Amino acid sequence: MKTSVIVAVCVAIAGPLLAPAAEAASETLARVRNNKVLRCGIGENLAGFSERDASGHFRGFNVDFCRAVAAAVLGDPAKVAYTPVSAAARFPLLLSGRVDLLSHTATWTLAREGGIGLAFPGVYFYDSQAFMVPRADGVRRLEDLKGRTVCAVKGTTHVAHLEDAFATRNIAFVPLVLDSQVAATAAFFEGRCQALTSDHSTLWAMRVRAVGGAERYDILPELASREPLAPVVRRGDEEWTTIVRWVLNMLIIAEQQGLTAANIRRALEDPSNVALRRSVYEIRSASRALGLAEDWYLRVIEAGGNYGEIFERNLGATSPLRMERGQNRLWTEGGLLFAPPVR
Repeated sequence: MKTSVIVAVCVAIAGPLLAPAAEAASETLARVRNNKVLRCGIGENLAGFSERDASGHFRGFNVDFCRAVAAAVLGDPAKVAYTPVSAAARFPLLLSGRVDLLSHTATWTLAREGGIGLAFPGVYFYDSQAFMVPRADGVRRLEDLKGRTVCAVKGTTHVAHLEDAFATRNIAFVPLVLDSQVAATAAFFEGRCQALTSDHSTLWAMRVRAVGGAERYDILPELASREPLAPVVRRGDEEWTTIVRWVLNMLIIAEQQGLTAANIRRALEDPSNVALRRSVYEIRSASRALGLAEDWYLRVIEAGGNYGEIFERNLGATSPLRMERGQNRLWTEGGLLFAPPVR
């Protein structure tokens, strides 16, 4: 075979792999830009995660993640249309195409990813399933709930884990499965059930803001499961999944590097920070293939800060919830948060 023919064949094969994309092939990204807004599904009025403030604006950890994604793909964190949705309705809403991203307290499972067409770009909150009880009832462990009614929310992993936890301990109980977190919480505070099971963070938020004071309720130390919570997108749009994944990774990487909403521009202009500038070069080189502007990562951090800033503002020491970060600390600080390198 002549050399010229060999070269032509190699170029034909390698060309699609080597040529940078003029824009990402993501159908979701194209739709978001055509609509000029990111449609984001969030939870039902959950303190610290997704709630309306006195001015009617949505606030919370999950809301800030939506804002970060909007900053990356539209250049403006304010271009988000929020849809509060129950646990039972959240996946049908996403799969039907009525939202572009689900930023909810959704657990990443094989059954969901492999069975119903969902994709989980990465874990953004490590949680566990726990139980809340009225302190006056004297319940100190799961065995004390024998014969009592336990509330859970339809469409969550909590229902099956609840059954498993009690079956393993041979404890008889009465399940009360309700259509939404709002309904389950109301039933618990009304005394229709003697325990409420949900994510530990959800129970913590409800306990802190309980009528009559948090001291009236206890969260049992026993856990029914581990709950890796993640943003959710439709499976099949790999480019969109990659974009959402790297928005999350950038929030974590920024905290690792000490980059905040206030200092990131100044840090990037510092010529002495060779390692950071090299990372920025790699990010910008990949931006075109993702269909993003070169400064998308900068806009992500300026939208609401790095992961630590978002956590502290909504859930941590500077928030009304005063929740400890625990497993959601960086891996360098004994937690589970870790992001792959950019180069």
